[in-house]
Amino acid sequence: MPLDPPDRTALRAAADRHGLGLSDPDLESFGPFVHGLLSSWDVVEQLYAESAPVAPERAWQRPQAADNPYGAWYVTTEITEGGQGPLAGRTVAVKDNTAVAGVPLMNGSPYLEGYVPLRDATIVSRLLAAGATIAGKAVCEDLCFSGGSHTSRPAPVRNPWDETRSAGGSSSGSAALVAGEVVDVATGGDQGGSVRIPSAYSGTVGHKPTYGLVPYTGAFPIEQTIDHLGPITRTVADAALVLSVIAGPDGLDPRQHRDLVPDDYVDALARGAEGLRVGVVAEGFGHPNSEPEVDDAVRAGVDVLRGAGLVAEEVSIPWHAHGARIWDVIATEGAMTQMVDGNGYGMNRDGLYDPEVVAYYGGRWRADGSDFSETVKLVLLAGGYAVERTHGSHYAMARNLVPRLRAAYDEALARYDVLVMPTLPLRATTLPPAGAPREEVIPRALEMVANTCVTDVTGHPACSVPAGVAGGLPVGMMIIGRHFADADVLRVAHTFEQAVGGFPAPPRATAATGA
Repeated sequence: MPLDPPDRTALRAAADRHGLGLSDPDLESFGPFVHGLLSSWDVVEQLYAESAPVAPERAWQRPQAADNPYGAWYVTTEITEGGQGPLAGRTVAVKDNTAVAGVPLMNGSPYLEGYVPLRDATIVSRLLAAGATIAGKAVCEDLCFSGGSHTSRPAPVRNPWDETRSAGGSSSGSAALVAGEVVDVATGGDQGGSVRIPSAYSGTVGHKPTYGLVPYTGAFPIEQTIDHLGPITRTVADAALVLSVIAGPDGLDPRQHRDLVPDDYVDALARGAEGLRVGVVAEGFGHPNSEPEVDDAVRAGVDVLRGAGLVAEEVSIPWHAHGARIWDVIATEGAMTQMVDGNGYGMNRDGLYDPEVVAYYGGRWRADGSDFSETVKLVLLAGGYAVERTHGSHYAMARNLVPRLRAAYDEALARYDVLVMPTLPLRATTLPPAGAPREEVIPRALEMVANTCVTDVTGHPACSVPAGVAGGLPVGMMIIGRHFADADVLRVAHTFEQAVGGFPAPPRATAATGA
């Protein structure tokens, strides 16, 4: 709609917001200049409307509880382009932070409920072109800012291994639907571990690609420097297949190098991994909340790799212990500035924006901010205080420390082909009850990220695979590689999968009913 010219009251508010010290006569003088400049806004809106897409007509349904195993579906669909391709006949759950045109996108937040995207995300277009059938949108956590599955709306996502426990987040529905064999494969997003956390909790393969390998275009951003999309699957071969389909530049995402040439990750698996060197990162074990069963299962997994012909030695990366602190600052101040104050997209970057979601979400949260999740409220309180006091200088410090953190990994990866550590320090925890206090909700959302969040900052590829089962719950082992050496990561993961005879599946007793 046209931008109404500001009256005296609106000009006064704008002047006072920035402490301009203007008098009423000053505002009267500025008025015609402001009105004249703002006429360009109307022209831009008219020009944009001439080429803006129209959402296609696509059928979708909100599933009833009996048809919604683990509470993992937001909406169900059956979208296909009917063509042939490497994913022909395969069903995909798309994380509900990623746009499927004509189908609602909620991103777990009441501020986006009712929003319908006009464009497919790039990865959705690529999946459909490869013959896949989009079976629906998988529930994700509220604005994706949680590693637990208890902050999703309207209800928690349940773990297929034990429905009283967390499925992990924020790609909670994606991992649960794959683990429960409801769909063949799924997509996830990862800013602090949100592909790998639910994969570790739910016993799936979750691959966070190298930063910029997969276009983020059409997914709701959190913080541009740590945004990733990747596959969640039951086998490494499927992860390699999906990655081969969705990787590569689209010319629309500033996170990507336009001359990037992705590998053929499926063909790479045939090369095996015998003789590759594995660095077992000492700092990835023994966190204050580490469970001995987790550390033991991952070390046993390393022994399996040795038995499969890889060389494995312990390596120390002291800066790994600083990584979570650096991530804290970037993810807090950065997310506050971009995801909230910047209405998801922010400004000052190239690439494709979604002005429709910016307007929809920005207008709704500004009308009443009380519906933000407890984790996002924490971000806004801490980030707001820090930015007000230090004006973003700590964000700048943290970004300036990233090259040192990245170099610490690169130094180890100059000696080893991949690095290994537990994906998470613990196994799936019990879901907090409805109405649980924030003293329980917030720790359950963030307690697991110490290892995963570091590679979101450094951009290295990282894949979680099931190392085994302890006490009836999966344990994740994370394999990390050099930048754009995703093929090596997947080769090692595939070799491990073959050596253990395939990954275990959860009990199926309630999967069909969603009870």
